[in-house]
Amino acid sequence: MASTIVARPEGSADADARLHLGGTLMTLAGAGFIGYAVIFFVRNYTDSFLELGIGANEVSVGKDEILDFSPSLFHYIGHLHIAVSGFIAATGVAVAALSWFGVRRGQMWAWVTAVAAPVLALAVALPAHYRNDFDTLGHLGLVYLATAVFVVGALIALPRLPRRATGR
Repeated sequence: MASTIVARPEGSADADARLHLGGTLMTLAGAGFIGYAVIFFVRNYTDSFLELGIGANEVSVGKDEILDFSPSLFHYIGHLHIAVSGFIAATGVAVAALSWFGVRRGQMWAWVTAVAAPVLALAVALPAHYRNDFDTLGHLGLVYLATAVFVVGALIALPRLPRRATGR
């Protein structure tokens, strides 16, 4: 029967401080994703209607024109705004909780899961932004900022996570 040994990196106090810092930055980025989702949600119910950073240069009509053209299309777009904001917020909650309660405690599975969630979300969402010229800094800037903070935190934490070694 194989046993599992968890080895902590050298310099435990420094490793713990950097793990704490990395996990905290990842948590902060998760909160940033939640904040972006709130903005996304609120804009659906305002005169802005369209997403943050999307205007006349990207979409030739606004809320009133969409509503006049097709009330059912208007409500469909609104429902998509609400759904997407929910998924962005859910990803932020998952990232923040995994980072705060798992990464900061040195749990590699939490780091991998916290990284996988936004990577998957961004890998699916970003290409359509570039293909359709919705890649404005006003639209994606807050996401880029949260992602940059997240990556810095993840890179700070990763080398401090315990490595698993198996022995007999």
